[in-house]
This record gives sequence, structure tokens and C-alpha cells, in this order.
Amino acid sequence: MEDELEPSLRPPTQIQGRILLLTICAAGIGGTFQFGYNLSIINAPTSHIQEFTNETWQARTGEPLPDHLILLMWSLIVSLYPLGGLFGALLAGPLAITLGRKKSLLVNNIFVVLAAILFGFSHKAGSFEMIMLGRLLVGVSAGVSMNIQPMYLGESAPKELRGAVAMSSAIFTALGIVMGQVVGLRELLGDPQAWPLLLASCLVPGVLQLASLPLLPESPRYLLIDCGDTEACLAALRRLRGSGDLARELEELEEERAACQGCRARRPWELFQHRALRRQVTSLVVLGSAMELCGNDLMYAYASSVFQKAGVPEAKVQYATIGTGSCELLMAIVSCVAVERMGRRVLLIGGYSLMACWGSIFTVALCLQSSFPWTLYLAVACIFASILSFGIGPAGVTGILATELFDQMARPAACMVCGALMWIMLFLVSLGFPFIMEALSHFLYVPFLGVCVCGAIYTGLFLPETKGKTLQEISEELHRLNFPRRPQGPTWRSPEVIQSTEL
Repeated sequence: MEDELEPSLRPPTQIQGRILLLTICAAGIGGTFQFGYNLSIINAPTSHIQEFTNETWQARTGEPLPDHLILLMWSLIVSLYPLGGLFGALLAGPLAITLGRKKSLLVNNIFVVLAAILFGFSHKAGSFEMIMLGRLLVGVSAGVSMNIQPMYLGESAPKELRGAVAMSSAIFTALGIVMGQVVGLRELLGDPQAWPLLLASCLVPGVLQLASLPLLPESPRYLLIDCGDTEACLAALRRLRGSGDLARELEELEEERAACQGCRARRPWELFQHRALRRQVTSLVVLGSAMELCGNDLMYAYASSVFQKAGVPEAKVQYATIGTGSCELLMAIVSCVAVERMGRRVLLIGGYSLMACWGSIFTVALCLQSSFPWTLYLAVACIFASILSFGIGPAGVTGILATELFDQMARPAACMVCGALMWIMLFLVSLGFPFIMEALSHFLYVPFLGVCVCGAIYTGLFLPETKGKTLQEISEELHRLNFPRRPQGPTWRSPEVIQSTEL
């Protein structure tokens, strides 16, 4: 085997790094970048779309919409995005198995193209329903890409870079948020007449992915374990690695393939039925929920009003808001470098602990704002500090869990569960935040504070460290944790042999 692989050792290391970097960029620009971009661009044209909705309704019926119905229409436009994300998350698993990781990301751009067409012609057609449908479609696209992109990159990266490569999903999410905030400035596409073009600009990242990703390799792990194509797997490894001990990595893939031999891909509900997956599923549910319920989205939503109370002129608030997205981008880059040095557990525990600390100070600052005006500046500082803490740990590490904690047969279903859970939590937080803010006033962050504390405690007690381990080694360690009293020996498997891996 080593003699056969000897020519693969000849290409320079620079080629390896270049192909892997291009793979990361091509998957990210049309993947989680789209999620962050479409999440943030909707903020700039808020008043313009509300006016368009009222004018359209008045042209149809001859009467203007009441204010509460305008707000309801706007809430629907915003909330259809996470609803579409939920549908996309449920679609991601079957797509990843049927089409493969790379082809799924390419096919996913169909939703982006359709949404861009609806956005671009909605004003001329006089239809706010086209905006709603477009938001639903970009949500479906985001739901698919947020699940498949980490899976694709995690399976394509070498084990010593797997965490950093998978963390790039968080970098592209933060980059998309910042770019959406920048493009939405009044000086660019935030003009009252340009909002259809602003919403339709999601087409640009999709076109870039369609032009670049077909030139790059499919996941070697998918090609060997799911498709059984050793030659295609070896060719993909040669392109991605360039130089290195391919014989050893191929041997590890063959071991995982042998472990999965005769098994079929698990269905999402089956993950909750097997004791061998108990710790993995619990970690996925607890930490996936904590990421959406920890209050980071609350900080983004509350930033504008706090900036105004702190004396920032209303015309300058949009520039201050860009700073919040820039903070998360900065820390996503830092955590991408730190994840393979410090480990997943340290970043998660540190991130949630710091968020709990800043959230406590934020609550105190809001309570004292009437007595001490300077505490408003402290509240602004806490917003930035909390976003920095979220970016260094929970924002990126949580997305790696489904890739590292589950084997090849359970990974697509785990990504479906994780994605669906995150989108449901995001929908509930978006829907319930106004009521929480009204009911709790200055203590609105207290529920999220409790979530941060629980996330840190759970990580410290139950989540194993996966830094520097192969996916097969992680599976074996989790098996020992799930069955601590059983003697180690060969794993019994069902006599049923099913060659397909249909979900």
C-alpha cells in the first residue's frame, strides 16, 4: 500500500494548504456566510418594507393597515427565516446521504436563486407575499448549509486541523453578519429605493459557490464509507493532503468503514433510542439549546437601544452596531486558532462563564442607570464583552459536536437533530423576547444568565475532550463512557446486513 501511495507524497505542501483553503472558502461563502448575511441585512430596510407593506395593502383595499397589523406582517417576514431554517435542517440529512456533501451544497443554491428572484421583483409586482416566500426560501438554504458545511469540512480535514477547519463555519457566519451590516448602510444599499436589491444580493455568494465548489473534491470519508469507492477516496485525499502519510489515514478510514460495515444510516428518532448514543445525544441537545438560549441574539437586539441611551447619535448607531458583528468575527478567528491548542472543553467553559459574568454586570448596570448615568457606558461595554465571549467558544465549538461525537452512520441524523433544535430555539427566542423584555424590564438577562451557567457546568462534567483524536478514537471513548461497567471486547452486531445508507 505504501508503494502505491508513494507518488502522492511528491506534490508540495503548499498545494495541500491551497486546496484545503479553497475548499473551506468555497463551502463557507455559500454556506454559513449566507446564514449570517441574511440574518443581518433584514435590519436595515425595516421601515422601508413596513411602508411598502402598508402602501401595497392600501392600493388593494383602499384602506391603510392598522399599526398592529403592520407589526404582525413584519414579524411574519422576520420569523419565516428561522421557520425555513427548520425545514432546511430536516432536509439536510437526506440530502447529505443521497447526493453527498458537496453536491448537497451546490443543489442548495436553488433556494437562493429563487429567493433572489422573488426579492428583486417584489416591489414591481406590488407583493409583500413575495418577500415572505423569499425569506422562507433563504431560511431553507441556511438550514441545509449550516448542517452540511461543518460535516463536509470536518470529514475533509486532517485530524490535527479538524477543529480549526470546522470552526471556520463560525468565521463565515460572523463575516456574513458584518457584511450584511455594511451593505445595509444608508450610503450603500440601505437607501429607501434600494431595499429589493439589498435583499436580492444574497444571489452573489450563491453564484460564487456555484462557480468554485465543483472544482474541489468531495469528502473522502463519504466516498469510502458511504459510497465504497476507494479510488475516488484516494484521489480526494491526494488533492486535499498533497503530502503526508496517506497510507495511515486511509488505514484509519478503512477501520471506520469496517466498524460501519453492514450498518445503515440511523434515522433521527433512533438516536434517542440507543444507549450507545446517550451521552452524545444529551450533549447535542443541552449545548445546542444553550447556544441559542444564552442571550447572544438578545445582546444584538438590545444593542441599538442601549447605544441610543448612552448618547450615541441616532445617525451613528448603525456604525456602532457594525462593531458588535466585528467583535464576533474577531473572536471567531481567534478561536479557530486556539481550538486545537486549548481544546473544545476549555473554550466552551470559558465562553459560557465569561458570558455569565458580563451578563451579571449588564443587569446591575441597567438597574443603576437612573442613579448613575455612567453605568449606561458600562452596559455598552458588557454588550461587546459578551459577544466576544460568545465568539471565542459557543459560537464555533457547538457546531463541531455533531461531526465529532457521532460516527459516520449517525452523523447526518445528528446534524438534522442539532439543526432543527437550534432553529426551533431561535424561533422561540425571537418570538418571546419582546414579552420577556416587557415583563422583566432591567432583569431581562437573568433567564439567559442561568442558561450560560448550566452550559458551563454541563461541559465541565459530561463533555469529553476530542482534541487531536481521530473520529474512530472518539467513538471508542464515548462507547466506554456509555458502558462503563462492560468488559472491553469485540462489539456484537446484528446479523442483518443492509448495504445502503439511506436515511
